[in-house]
Amino acid sequence: MRRAKITAAIFLMLAMIFSLSACAGGEGGDQQKTTTLTVFNWGDYIDETVLEDFEKEYDVKVNYTYFATNEEMYVKLKSGGTNYDVIFPSDYMIARLIKEDMLHKIDMSKITNYHHIGDEFKNLDYDPNNEYSVPYMWGTLGIVYNTTMVDDPVDSWEILWNPKYEKQIFMLDSQRDSIAVALKKLGFSLNTRNEAELEAAKQELIKQRPLVLSYVGDEVKDKMVGGEAALAVVWSGDAVAMKWENEDLAYSIPKEGSNLWFDAMVIPKTSQNKEAAELFINFMTDPEIALRNAEYIGYSTPNITAWEMLDEEIKYDEDAYPALDSLDNCEVFEDVSDIIATYNRIWDEIKAAQ
Repeated sequence: MRRAKITAAIFLMLAMIFSLSACAGGEGGDQQKTTTLTVFNWGDYIDETVLEDFEKEYDVKVNYTYFATNEEMYVKLKSGGTNYDVIFPSDYMIARLIKEDMLHKIDMSKITNYHHIGDEFKNLDYDPNNEYSVPYMWGTLGIVYNTTMVDDPVDSWEILWNPKYEKQIFMLDSQRDSIAVALKKLGFSLNTRNEAELEAAKQELIKQRPLVLSYVGDEVKDKMVGGEAALAVVWSGDAVAMKWENEDLAYSIPKEGSNLWFDAMVIPKTSQNKEAAELFINFMTDPEIALRNAEYIGYSTPNITAWEMLDEEIKYDEDAYPALDSLDNCEVFEDVSDIIATYNRIWDEIKAAQ
């Protein structure tokens, strides 16, 4: 009997709590968000407090997920199962998604902050009419190195094949980027469709394998900051962030040339919430928000108004903001999906080599 009375009391208390919670929610407390926006981005590529601010301002719940490479993102998008609303692919992947009719055109009248994007980041080959994408970040591919561990000039991709640095080299676990390193070392275009050139690049990377400590992703930042290796192939924004934490680190774009890349926000046709997606893209293009993201992740913003608000030390850091006309020997990746089976095979053979 006593147990029954206690149980009844507990039920009464729970009923009161749920009632009060419901009232609080109705007055703007933890009420259920009316819309859920699924965002798919690179790892460690946003100030996540920005997501919280977007949720509060627009009463939209953000489901935020990560990918490690453009190829991984493409496979997940193509396989279905998740209705992504906004994704952040790179230039060549955007071109592929457009070609395969996988993207919505963006209603640019809804992107009222678009005028803050620099003209040099518009009308690019991957989206020549600015119909499908809004620029997010840009940069280069190069080598970050520890000046206390490397006493040779770091001005060529050749150093990544120097036996002196055996097991002190990190390579990117990214098919397109690592193959590009070998192609440029050999004097070939990183957009080659020549199978003999791709085969030569494969052999170079297989020859390099005994020198490589590991193929890595986002973890390369902590590893290089912690002095775990002498050299690493990285994207420029990661190099800038590493330099903030370890003054012994420096960054170089090899003389043979490299990749100049652009990442942008797009809306896949899987989106169930196109209007909310456009609202999110416009929010991300607000100069104050773009500034917070650039300061947090170290990557280079194409938002000129945000760039003007950066600290002088960052604004004029040539690793982060090189003059585009100084990158004449760099190439932007093109869509090579017509021979992607060859790229996939070569990458599998490189990764399987011992």
